[in-house]
Amino acid sequence: IFAPCKYREQLAVNSLDLHQFTGKWFFKAAVSLRDSDINKFRMFDNIVFTIQDTSNSTLVLTGSMRMGDACIKKNWTYHVQPGRDDLLLEDDPPLSLICVLLVVVGSNPGRPQRRNLLWSGMWANCSDCIVFQELEPPLNETDSEDSLNRFLLYSRQKDVDLEMLTTFLRNSACNGLTASVTLPHEKELQLLRREDPTESTINKNPGNPSSQKYPITCAGRS
Repeated sequence: IFAPCKYREQLAVNSLDLHQFTGKWFFKAAVSLRDSDINKFRMFDNIVFTIQDTSNSTLVLTGSMRMGDACIKKNWTYHVQPGRDDLLLEDDPPLSLICVLLVVVGSNPGRPQRRNLLWSGMWANCSDCIVFQELEPPLNETDSEDSLNRFLLYSRQKDVDLEMLTTFLRNSACNGLTASVTLPHEKELQLLRREDPTESTINKNPGNPSSQKYPITCAGRS
């Protein structure tokens, strides 16, 4: 008996209270039509994001990514635009950072043609989850497929039920999104709110109360 795919609800960001998305989110899985869109995520052990709403129309996303023995930290700024249901990624990273991101995660944060869409976590039957879609049009007019189309699952919870992940992957596959990546979570990121010259740090605008200096250290799971 044929069963229809589970309904996926897109969330129009211009009608949402952005404050509900602030706080910590744990990256759980990525799906796509093809492996090339998500293959770069395989080099990470785990990824944690913290979201801040600096205004009614701006979200700042800080990602802490564990890759081998290295910890990578990066900020992305998204804006809500009147009349649009997606998030616009701010185009202001230095060239060196763009090069790093292209190598590490296959992502250029300054592409205005990219659409960043939000979907309900009930796709994974998870009320504490959100699905983030990154979509870019074909590179050439003759191409029939989007040059990028991936869906990223985030959870408020660090440890999630295996059934939730299974539900997300199953419902994604039902819609043709058969390529998938889940991270091993064998190592940990330990974020320290103190200054330590021996640790890796980032400096933000001290005039912004949400901007601090956050040393990062990596610790193996005991």
